[in-house]
Amino acid sequence: MSTILVVSGTGTEIGKTVVTAAVAAAARDRRVAVLKPAQTGLAPGEPGDAAEVARLAGSHVTAVELARFPEPLAPATAARRAGLPPVRPFEVAEAAQKLATEHDLVLVEGAGGLLVRFDDEGSTLADAARLLSAPVLMVAPAGLGTLNATALTAEALRSRGLDCRGVVIGSMPAEPDLASRCNIEDLPVAAGAPLLGAVPAGAGALAGADFAAGAVRWLGPELGGSWAPGRP
Repeated sequence: MSTILVVSGTGTEIGKTVVTAAVAAAARDRRVAVLKPAQTGLAPGEPGDAAEVARLAGSHVTAVELARFPEPLAPATAARRAGLPPVRPFEVAEAAQKLATEHDLVLVEGAGGLLVRFDDEGSTLADAARLLSAPVLMVAPAGLGTLNATALTAEALRSRGLDCRGVVIGSMPAEPDLASRCNIEDLPVAAGAPLLGAVPAGAGALAGADFAAGAVRWLGPELGGSWAPGRP
């Protein structure tokens, strides 16, 4: 049976795409699809997040994008300003379920944080996850301020009856400061879920083969890798 996993974050520009790519790369022996419901901030023809996941993870990944809006804004705002129809949660769920009939793993990568609005009715990625009955993998920053945002996201998941699979640090500094080091222990407490990996800062700039080789070192066994807290 295919697995559907929703990848969300505690905010924007924190490494969701590279974490999604790492999960896809670690599943190298499976047929993987990555679904980006709403891509914002790119013109037609420019490679988006789903294409970047496929580039980094490898040829076993199918990249699918449902909608694209040119301005770098929340999906609901970007769609409204572009005069285009927004993405609806049921459309995300239907697309993910269709991909699941042909793939072993479907990764649904959100835009921004969990509760960023998809449409003017207030629909969010959480609504799509609920329609899919899919667990959510949370991506969080390493440094100061991450614990509050992580706790709030976890609370939002619990209040909606959604399962948090775990947390992955999206961009771990090569020389972490005190807060980043302490957060290795504190993030699982804030999330109420295990820490499942830490992707190094700058990983997205690697060539595909190097990224794929590194992915198994950055993710824990639950995500197909060998990483453990305290291990480089």
